[in-house]
Amino acid sequence: MSDWTIESLVAALRARRISAVEITDECLARIDRLNPVLRAFITVDADGARRAAKERDGELAAGRARGPLHGVPMAWKDLCASPGLPTSCGTRTRDYFVSERACTAVARLVAAGAITLGKTNMTELALGPFGDNAHHGHVQNPWRNGHCSGGSSSGSGSAVAAGLALGALGSDTGGSIRLPAACCGIVGLKPTYGRVSRAGAMALSWSNDHLGPMTRTVRDAALMLGIIAGWDAADATTSRRPVPDYLRGIDGGIRGLRIGVPASYYFDDVNAEVVAAVREAARQLGALGAHVSEVRVPDPVPLGEITGVISRAESVTIHERLLRERPQDIQPVVRTRLEFGAHIAAHQYLQALRARGRLAQEFLRAIFSQVDVLIAPTIPEPAPEIAAVTTGAVDDIIKIMFDAFYGADLHDAPEGTSHYRRTSAGGRCHDLLEAGRRLREASGHPPGLFPSDLRGVRGDVQAVRHPPAGAGADRRHQALHPRVRRGAHHDAGEPRAEGVQRQHPARPSVVHRQMGDDAEERAGVSA
Repeated sequence: MSDWTIESLVAALRARRISAVEITDECLARIDRLNPVLRAFITVDADGARRAAKERDGELAAGRARGPLHGVPMAWKDLCASPGLPTSCGTRTRDYFVSERACTAVARLVAAGAITLGKTNMTELALGPFGDNAHHGHVQNPWRNGHCSGGSSSGSGSAVAAGLALGALGSDTGGSIRLPAACCGIVGLKPTYGRVSRAGAMALSWSNDHLGPMTRTVRDAALMLGIIAGWDAADATTSRRPVPDYLRGIDGGIRGLRIGVPASYYFDDVNAEVVAAVREAARQLGALGAHVSEVRVPDPVPLGEITGVISRAESVTIHERLLRERPQDIQPVVRTRLEFGAHIAAHQYLQALRARGRLAQEFLRAIFSQVDVLIAPTIPEPAPEIAAVTTGAVDDIIKIMFDAFYGADLHDAPEGTSHYRRTSAGGRCHDLLEAGRRLREASGHPPGLFPSDLRGVRGDVQAVRHPPAGAGADRRHQALHPRVRRGAHHDAGEPRAEGVQRQHPARPSVVHRQMGDDAEERAGVSA
């Protein structure tokens, strides 16, 4: 199990070197053994997974394959509705979120042949950066027990990193895919807003939410995105632009691509090891033919403040009934963060909506008039101990979140997180940028950017080896994850950390240039 990627497993299944039943049993056995420690899953559907695996084997034997994921065991964040399974959204209520339809992204993956293992753990209501959950247990970092897995898609990140699932769905409002990817050492992609349907998934902030893939490799992320992307009648915000083949040309070169390394804001107060890792990744990309240069970026704080107003107002609107009728059922930190939104006046929310598009376009033009891709740290330091960031007064814990995490989703550009591996030839760094090049061909609202397969900075973190187990109506401008100064908003910021051994010290966060027709249209409406 530890050597499989989605692509390699699909090839093995079709060559009959392994069966869907065998790989599903391997995953379930690993979940049985490790989940009591990792707390990556809230719900495991062992019987359903085995039934589905048997069906997939029968179909292959008859010469039929449902699609490119036929027989691949996967998992979904527990805010995605899946037939026959509860959706708690990380709360103590088993069926907190009830949807009339299955999550479109889940349904598309299953239609492509994926097997549902179950629902992954998450920060309650997707409101937290660390992966802690008092109701279902704190999700552990599979590289080092007792340390943060990142939130809020914490279970998805831990499950993929530990080999409990071949891939997973996460959601991202202000970092909730990218942070677990960074902490757990996997690939996480937050696509452009509107590229992937959010129908059938609990909202946190309807004009800031995204669903996206979490995988072990860039190619696997490209494969998943190609399946879940595309227009959906159940989500009016989805783009009608065609979905390209993201794997086409992904192994090509990057010569001539302009890569920007921020000269301001992004590296402020960042751990020296993280800085060194990101700069070394940029150096290797340059050695592969890209043009790498420092660029000055505008102050992202105003955009961070605007996004904070919007997300807080929308989140309290969505969960107002729970907050009003059963406040005692909500963890104190989550409850306090929800309450922030209750103090935002309607005119403040409307003013923020009006300003968002205009400021985002100004920000984007300032950067992408100079470069095609921006590369920067995802988290400022290695993942901290869970106890260090979850113990103490509520106000102190929230201050840690906002002091340590500088996430903001403010721009019309996709972003992802991956890892860096030192190799004499630069490894597969070119994957990142060729993916970006192909995305430019896709549409005005590109589906996303896959960062390079930049694996582990240290020699003890290799290729695809698993860690030691057990140890909304308007078209938003997305994504960019700047290191905003204190006070910026995020649904799940970046861990503030003490030094961690056997830990991935950096996951370069990459933002791709994109200013399409939809972006211009949104900017005009907002202005």
